[in-house]
Amino acid sequence: QVQLVESGGGLVQPGGSLRLSCAASGSIFSFNPMGWYRQAPGKQRELVATITSGGSTNYAASVKGRFTISRDNAKRTVYLQMNSLKPEDTAVYYCSASATIYMRTDYWGQGTQVTVSS
Repeated sequence: QVQLVESGGGLVQPGGSLRLSCAASGSIFSFNPMGWYRQAPGKQRELVATITSGGSTNYAASVKGRFTISRDNAKRTVYLQMNSLKPEDTAVYYCSASATIYMRTDYWGQGTQVTVSS
């Protein structure tokens, strides 16, 4: 049984920062690629950032240069550092993990709300 538990969301002013965490339990190991996705009201879920077992990263154009994804394999945790937040970053952020060595979205967390507003 795989569980992904996100934390760290909240309300922040434009220009502020937040750090999201996703703790994995069950059959998720260091070789499983993981990622962050987000879904704003009335919009489809979209990719934010992904990270491979080797630490290679990929970002959506809208967050490149502002967000940083990282992972601590010993803790089986993936992070999303979000800086220079904008109102358009407001969404529910979901953690995802692959069941294989390939980048897939086999497992999802419950999501954490991020609201950027003054």
